[in-house]
Amino acid sequence: MRTTIDLPDELFRQAKARAALDGMRLKDLITRFVEQGLRQGALSPAVPLRRRRSELPVARAATGRTLPDLSNAEIHRILDEEGAAGGRPD
Repeated sequence: MRTTIDLPDELFRQAKARAALDGMRLKDLITRFVEQGLRQGALSPAVPLRRRRSELPVARAATGRTLPDLSNAEIHRILDEEGAAGGRPD
């Protein structure tokens, strides 16, 4: 069923960002949160919402640059090259 809800701009931005970080559509995120809220019953303001942890660690560059996606073979090649060039041993 379709419906319209009015969210404060900041809450909408947070929900949209959370959906993107979790790799899901905003619709699915909101559905999940509504279902969780209904299962838990009425929320008091003192009850903090629990965040779901991602299954794998996520690394992001602080500069916003895209991090290269390297295979294990490429990483070993780079480490071997650095070792041959006089880099620090492990």
